[in-house]
Amino acid sequence: MKYRVKGLLKDLLGSSRVTKRRNELIKNASSDNTYNDPIRALKDELHPDTTHVVITKVEDVSPTARMITFEPVGGEKLPPFEAGEYVSIEFTVGKTRTNRPYSICSAPYQARTGEHPYFAVTVRNGRPGQGFISSYFYANAKVGDKYDVHLPLGQFHVEPLRDSKDVVALAGGSGITPFYSMAQEIAHGTLDVNLTILYGSVSHKDIILEKQLKAVSEACPRVKFVNVISGEGEELLPGDEKGFINRDIIKNYSVDQDPSNGKTTYFVCGPLPMYLFDQKELASLNVPERRIRMEVFGAPKDISKDEGYPAGHINDVYKMTVVRGIHEDVIEAKASEPIEVALERAGFKPHTRCRSGACGFCRLKVLEGQFFVAKEGDGRRAADKKYNYVHACATYPLSDLKIKIAIED
Repeated sequence: MKYRVKGLLKDLLGSSRVTKRRNELIKNASSDNTYNDPIRALKDELHPDTTHVVITKVEDVSPTARMITFEPVGGEKLPPFEAGEYVSIEFTVGKTRTNRPYSICSAPYQARTGEHPYFAVTVRNGRPGQGFISSYFYANAKVGDKYDVHLPLGQFHVEPLRDSKDVVALAGGSGITPFYSMAQEIAHGTLDVNLTILYGSVSHKDIILEKQLKAVSEACPRVKFVNVISGEGEELLPGDEKGFINRDIIKNYSVDQDPSNGKTTYFVCGPLPMYLFDQKELASLNVPERRIRMEVFGAPKDISKDEGYPAGHINDVYKMTVVRGIHEDVIEAKASEPIEVALERAGFKPHTRCRSGACGFCRLKVLEGQFFVAKEGDGRRAADKKYNYVHACATYPLSDLKIKIAIED
């Protein structure tokens, strides 16, 4: 295409002709609002903010874990998702409105095919003093219960432009669930990767989804499932590894015996101690950062043990002023809990999804006061750090605070 320059002055004056023509069109236009955005309409259809679902099945998948299956209600369709992504489920317990993220353990194809499309999550019964919502959900979920959910969320999935076709998954505890989703999708032929799952457990007594994962791996040669047992005196079964998921085990199951070559992508999902351990193990193997994918892991169980947390605050309770438009409310905020929990306890419903400091849905501005952000959960941008914006789910008060939040829907 050839462009013709008519002259500097004539070209500069051309903008005024465009402005004049635009004003004429505005003047003669209809006063009716006929605006239509087909891209946004398609987005809203495929990925609505909220999907209404009902529980259709509850089954035990270990002595302390249950798989809960959901189907859409009211003629709705389930949004498409990638194997490894998560769903945020809304809960009301007493006067508290909250939500929790759960990795989707079913495969994406199961949400778009068959007479009853569905998705499923696996919920583990929390230990005493931990996992309040998970324990509640584990004990009370029953067929027929209805929930509002938000999906899909997260970036913990295979991206062909970024990841290699050979994936080694490092899993611990309930961190096995996204890899079961990936394994089923591979077996179905709709995810083109080779997956080796290294699943760390203390013993064989409570391995989540073991029966299901072994069935997939036996039926599909592209999926390999290996239990790594760390408990003393535990009997190893054929194919098991002993100890923790360390550098030697990781190296042995990599496609290349030199992981620094970048021929294997490593996905890590499990409790925080496992993350910290395997970060060091992968670093010792010189695995390129582009080949490591880490799932979010929730708030620390004890923030006072986080690196940099100042001594003498953990038992304090502060006053937090919550600004919403012209309204101000004063509530209590414990130093031991994220700001988000204080808001929920006081009856607010903050916009939140991951509860790990990553997604940014609960972003708010701190107007006054001191606070601490968990080192492993600080997903803020540089500009947010400069101008006192924080993610409420990963931020803890160190003094009386004044914060500004969005007006609730």
